[in-house]
Amino acid sequence: MSIIIKPILTEKMMSETEQFNRYGFVVDKNSNKIEIRKAIEELFGVEVLAIRTMNYPPVRKTRFTKSGVVSGKTNAYKKAIVEVAEGQSIDFYNNI
Repeated sequence: MSIIIKPILTEKMMSETEQFNRYGFVVDKNSNKIEIRKAIEELFGVEVLAIRTMNYPPVRKTRFTKSGVVSGKTNAYKKAIVEVAEGQSIDFYNNI
């Protein structure tokens, strides 16, 4: 699906998964909570209780080097934390 880009698999997100049954995803910047809910429920077959979204702006940096001033930026992205119903889980590794 074009709404869900990739799952977030960090230590902090894994502890959230174990304690509170929450999963993190990087999603399309223009998607809303309703679209994210539909995509998660269709893709993984789970019941979604709550969704929290966060927009991350691009980080701009300027460095002074021997060859002159180098400037750049990171990409902006949107992150969604999805809380799944108790007793259900999402398995990211089933297709390996």
